[in-house]
Amino acid sequence: MLALLVIVVLLGVWQREVLTYAFLQAKGQIGILMQVEDVPDVLSDESFPDSLKARIRLIQEIKKFGVDSLGLTPSDNYTTFYNQHGRPLIWLITASERYKVQPHQWHFPIVGTFPYKGYFDSTRAVAEEKALIDKGLDTDIGEVSAWSTLGYLKDPILSSMLRRRDGSLANLILHELTHGTLFVKNNLELNENLASFVGDQGAIRFLKYKYGAESEQMRQYEYSKRYNDAYSQHMLRGAGRLDSLYKTFGPDPTPDAHRDSLKTKLITDIVNDTDTLLSGKRTLTNKSRWPDGKLPNNAYFISYLTYKSKQDTFRQEFEQKFGKDLKKYLNYLKGKYPSL
Repeated sequence: MLALLVIVVLLGVWQREVLTYAFLQAKGQIGILMQVEDVPDVLSDESFPDSLKARIRLIQEIKKFGVDSLGLTPSDNYTTFYNQHGRPLIWLITASERYKVQPHQWHFPIVGTFPYKGYFDSTRAVAEEKALIDKGLDTDIGEVSAWSTLGYLKDPILSSMLRRRDGSLANLILHELTHGTLFVKNNLELNENLASFVGDQGAIRFLKYKYGAESEQMRQYEYSKRYNDAYSQHMLRGAGRLDSLYKTFGPDPTPDAHRDSLKTKLITDIVNDTDTLLSGKRTLTNKSRWPDGKLPNNAYFISYLTYKSKQDTFRQEFEQKFGKDLKKYLNYLKGKYPSL
């Protein structure tokens, strides 16, 4: 017993940071789950707006479609509702080396390695980001609109979800349900790319099923998809251009003013080129994301590698081997990869 106690204490000291983080995440998650309402109670609440009830019913339809038509795993997700009262819930941090578009990795027991880290407490998120900056890393921090507990807990409907357009909402719900269907340890790039692919393809199929191929909902989604796809591909090409530049710097990671100026110029060019992504026409850009002239850095490009770099691979396999049958494709992937 004494030996066991010593081992437990040593493990606690060795993994103190991980255990502290796990405790804070559990505390944040439990704090939300203790304040959720069951969906039937929300729908029977006369004070809750009918327009928002309709959005909740739409989420239930999307979930049923995902299970019945796409082969996603049934779960108790989205059977409860959490009112954020306009407040963000979780902040996500990504980081990268100064002269390399390569994600900083966080390692966690059981679930594996991740190229990002989330916090329910914005103060701790900012402190973590500052510590990474002090180490010389590029960082990016932003709010998260949803997350998945991989089916281990009941993920609630968040009030912020109800403001989304139909296609965007379907994409989000199907994306998160995909994580509960297939999640491969230590391969987040595959997990997020697959969820993005299923969310996108599933949203198209749901909109056709519910509203029709020529509907306004489909038109809005297809236009948004064209721009988002073009933007993602542009950022992936930008990441490649940055990598090519950094290779000319050699292996020395020491900060250098000349290298920084070349990096800034290239990122500026990448951002400015987003003005005319669709057939040379001016389009709405994300440059407003960087107020006061502040540019993105390497960490910003990491999310596109994590979520969008394998879309063509999935699409080719999906179309050529499975005839665009998403249910068959998902069943094949579930058999191919071991899931948590």
